[in-house]
Amino acid sequence: MNIKAAEELPAVSVIMPVLNEERHLRTAVRHILEQEYAGDMEVVIALGPSTDRTDAIAAELTAEDPRVRTVANPTGRTPAGLNAAIRGSSHPIVVRVDGHGLLTPGYITTAVRLLGEMEAANVGGIMHAEGETEWEKAVAAAMTSKIGVGNAAFHTGGLAAPADTVYLGVFRREVLEKLGGYNEEFIRAQDWELNYRIRQDGGLIWFTPQLKVTYRPRPSVRALAKQYKDYGRWRRVVTRYHRGSVNLRYLAPPAALLGVLTGLVLGAAVHPAFFVLPGGYLLGILGGSVVEGRGLSWKARLQLPVALVTMHLTWGFGFLTSPRSLARRVIASAAPTPMAPVAPVADPK
Repeated sequence: MNIKAAEELPAVSVIMPVLNEERHLRTAVRHILEQEYAGDMEVVIALGPSTDRTDAIAAELTAEDPRVRTVANPTGRTPAGLNAAIRGSSHPIVVRVDGHGLLTPGYITTAVRLLGEMEAANVGGIMHAEGETEWEKAVAAAMTSKIGVGNAAFHTGGLAAPADTVYLGVFRREVLEKLGGYNEEFIRAQDWELNYRIRQDGGLIWFTPQLKVTYRPRPSVRALAKQYKDYGRWRRVVTRYHRGSVNLRYLAPPAALLGVLTGLVLGAAVHPAFFVLPGGYLLGILGGSVVEGRGLSWKARLQLPVALVTMHLTWGFGFLTSPRSLARRVIASAAPTPMAPVAPVADPK
């Protein structure tokens, strides 16, 4: 390592909340440790109450490399794990990584450089979905297409620019400490909620396609449906918690669901002409699948419409059925308070 370069670069804390991640944890940590970042680095894994071998794998990783350590996350909730890892870390730059996310080469070096060049509070890039099974490949195609997720740059790519939110993120520690870190009431959508507060505080969120994190999609229709139902449910909470934060992209899935249901009911009860609503939606999905399925195997192409419909309609269902009581509970909870700075941890070497 170039000692002079290491002294010039800020030290980095990589935080990782995990729960039942035995399939991907070792690979995710390996992609972090192989970053070849010239500055100091630590990896703090927040362990939820897993029922698989996640804890055992984490113990092996800490024994193998002194840069890796763990903290407890008894609730298993992602934002609580993120805050526990932030408090258990010590360096001025905080890099968020999930247990099933794989950093691409040069990710940390590029992110740290852009934080300085853009004077940003948070920088991030593309959630590069990449499947292993044929179903996961179909979901990955859906998650990286405009017909699947709209015009979200962190899903589909785009030019470097200020953004409302980015995938995961690389933060200045002082920003997280000032704003109290993640709001632990937000089981989902905690990234968007935090980035909203950063922007309200005058901070810059910077998106760049130079940063990519490989993401492993959910392995089944049921798991994908639960994921997107929760996304919709908690996005509605965000819009109620932060008035004026809603945009048209978030209204598209509930509008699609209402259109399909309305067309089915009125088509059966009033006139068959109303079937044009669900029929039009289905034709749009099939046509979009033909375009977005190019390059996939035939098995994955046949599953792509299922993935798209699952994502749209469960997101819409979650948004429409999100109870006001959930938003009231979040609103009534104490807002995040500034975190006390953590004293630097002595170099174990």
